[in-house]
Amino acid sequence: MHRIEIARTRFQRVEVWKSTMQVEFRVQQAVHAWWHAQRFLTGLAWDNLIAASLLHPSGAPGSILMLGLAGGTTFHGLRHLLPDARLTAVDIDGEIVELARKHMHLNDLNCEVHIADAYEWVRNSTQRFDVVIDDVYLAGTNDVFRPGNWDAAAMGQLQQLLAPGGILLTNLVRGTGHRALQSRIRGLFRDSFPCVREVRTPAGLNETLCGGEKILPASALRSWREKFRSSRDRDLWDRITVRSLPNRQPKRS
Repeated sequence: MHRIEIARTRFQRVEVWKSTMQVEFRVQQAVHAWWHAQRFLTGLAWDNLIAASLLHPSGAPGSILMLGLAGGTTFHGLRHLLPDARLTAVDIDGEIVELARKHMHLNDLNCEVHIADAYEWVRNSTQRFDVVIDDVYLAGTNDVFRPGNWDAAAMGQLQQLLAPGGILLTNLVRGTGHRALQSRIRGLFRDSFPCVREVRTPAGLNETLCGGEKILPASALRSWREKFRSSRDRDLWDRITVRSLPNRQPKRS
């Protein structure tokens, strides 16, 4: 791969790296978005989000909202698996969305994109979705960080976006510097939903929390495996793990 462009948006410095088959957006030497001409999975956080979306009780959600689109890596995988789903995204950085249109074939996904502060958009929205994905991170001086307040009120606003039977997904960075926030959000999920699952890929530094009234088990992912033509994708799909977390909600009589 070779670097073909450097873009300084209002929020981050993005390096665009490209080969004949793939494109990467790199922010602070980390891959911020990825596109491949023939593959959809990476072994990283995007795989978690794709898989967790398919744990919706229906097995095939009809509408998905993504807060924090960036280059659209997750939506490329979801559009491949769910060709008829309504995909909606919100991202504060309009310039990186334009880079995705230019380099990562975002226009091919037939998704609706709003350029706005994601959490402000959430507060004002009256739409409902089968799956809501919260992947809002901004680039700090040395690492990414989550903006806004993660408290019960913020969780309630996200829950208001869920259609009946809907599930909420949140991407969390694990490890040094992120453990306090990870613990707090895990607690909010366990307080807010009767069912909570954690989705991970072994090589990734992230986890996806999935909360809802009902969430399908890991076995539900098997039927999607053959949708991937690439043996590399199928191998990565097999490595995804799903684990139930005990909730703290009082049991309903």
